[in-house]
Amino acid sequence: MATLLIVHHTPSPTLQAMFEAVLAGATDDQIEGVTVVRRPALAATAVDVLNADAVIVGTPANIGYMSGALKHFFDQVYYPCLDATKKLPYAAYVHGNNDTAGALRAIESIAGGMGWERVFRPVTVTGEAAKADLEACWELGATVAAGLME
Repeated sequence: MATLLIVHHTPSPTLQAMFEAVLAGATDDQIEGVTVVRRPALAATAVDVLNADAVIVGTPANIGYMSGALKHFFDQVYYPCLDATKKLPYAAYVHGNNDTAGALRAIESIAGGMGWERVFRPVTVTGEAAKADLEACWELGATVAAGLME
């Protein structure tokens, strides 16, 4: 059975809604043979990443950057996972009050440095999440999970 790891930092109602939409997509009844593991960014470990067949990360954009919690996650897993997770499929979702570009750029830089391969366009939301934003989050979760079906 394949494993999809969702690593998230979810401090706001908007991020909670985005996380729930990603999770709903990833656990849709039509997706079979995929286990979805959820970890808060401060609790996720290198073992979680090493056991994953794909990763989705979610974060707020704080002062032009990803959350400290998600950065801590990347710091903890970087060296233990660097060689072992080349080509690991990943995707990301980011929420900001007025800008998400710096946070997304940081995620893509670190994931690229680890050799991970983006498999779905990032979902970025500024301000309140609209219905279309949550649908995009659902699609992100469903698409990444469906890509793991055998």
